[in-house]
Amino acid sequence: MTLPRTPAEALEFFSRLSPSSIKLGLERVEETLEALGHPERSFPALHVAGTNGKGSTCAFASAALHAAGHRVGLYTSPHLVRVNERIRVDGVEIPDEVFGQRILEVLERHPAAATSLTYFEFGTVVAFWHFAREAVDVAVVEVGLGGRLDATRACQPLVTAITPVSFDHMEYLGHTLGAIATEKAGILKPGVPVVVSRQEPEALAAIERGAGEVGAPVLLEGRDFSLHARPDGGLSYEGSGLPLEGFSLGLRGLHQRQNAAVAVAALEQLSARGVSVSPEALRTGLAGARWPGRLEELGGQPPVLLDGAHNPAGVQVLLEGLRSLYPGRRIHCVFGVVADKDRGPMLRALLPTCTSVHLTPLETPRSLGPEYYVEEARALCADVCAYPSLDEALAGARGRAAPGDVLLCTGSLFLVGSVRARLGGNLGALHHSS
Repeated sequence: MTLPRTPAEALEFFSRLSPSSIKLGLERVEETLEALGHPERSFPALHVAGTNGKGSTCAFASAALHAAGHRVGLYTSPHLVRVNERIRVDGVEIPDEVFGQRILEVLERHPAAATSLTYFEFGTVVAFWHFAREAVDVAVVEVGLGGRLDATRACQPLVTAITPVSFDHMEYLGHTLGAIATEKAGILKPGVPVVVSRQEPEALAAIERGAGEVGAPVLLEGRDFSLHARPDGGLSYEGSGLPLEGFSLGLRGLHQRQNAAVAVAALEQLSARGVSVSPEALRTGLAGARWPGRLEELGGQPPVLLDGAHNPAGVQVLLEGLRSLYPGRRIHCVFGVVADKDRGPMLRALLPTCTSVHLTPLETPRSLGPEYYVEEARALCADVCAYPSLDEALAGARGRAAPGDVLLCTGSLFLVGSVRARLGGNLGALHHSS
């Protein structure tokens, strides 16, 4: 194939790689990073795995590290609107010109990467190369899929973290919580502490077994650290350092307390290993963190609520958020799902709570057409319509909604990204502090 010669051509080349192609294994990435002189070894990392809450945990951690004065790389996936969102320095996504230039630099040094790497692998390599060129002090790196065979495992963590493990991507990770947690625990490294959120017993047993096998110290939520609400409405954290009192979170929903607890515990471990974060920086970062598409209200009348819940555990978190943030209000749900998701438990939990449901296809080849599950949905909610496009589904939901109701868009991050692209909202920066 002809390699790209300009940044614009490089971005076009990258966009043609298939985002849905998955080839588990580390050898292709390791070979490319070796050809690049191991850029991943030029910065320490916080490496975060889990099923739900990874992105929010990364957002809290990177915002606090930035508030502490560190130059911070952040690598996450998937993106909502633009692929540039995946690679950030100090909260700001990589510009097109720089992104294209970094792709060219990788291909100049290792042309074989053009045909050997998947979309995610290539993006991971470019992120690590960019962070090295930008001389970040530390990088916060979110696992893409699983952990043991994920491309991000090439990073060099000072600390690892595992957020709640639940059922997702079973075709790759296994059909029991123990099997899935074992894959997540594949990011653990000898002597590198792992911060673990509360888990189901089966998942925790697998993580602790993996930690014992490699000699990774375990810090467990509820045993070694905890975060609680105070009577005055503020929050209180207790861990390995001094207690942190009277702070607030920039992300909505009670579940964010758990994500924040994991982030603070991980930051305490980073501080003990030379990447210091003061209590003041923790307060600033936790309050200023932003993570679009998770219980995110875009405003308007009725307000549009975006939530990327795309598995049963995510739907439970969404329902808790609806109860606490919008008690008693009628919900009109625009819902779309990809074909490989376990939609049944999601539909059974969500749809009976909705006044009306508006099924839409997604703007991805993985979309499941509404016609395939509209009858399933109608058994769960009295008012269900299926539409040929997202625009028509949004219009249908608006037509049902009265003042004081809520228009909820959920079921897939593909859907959240598409709605966000239509209705706006700044994705450029992830936190307030500068």
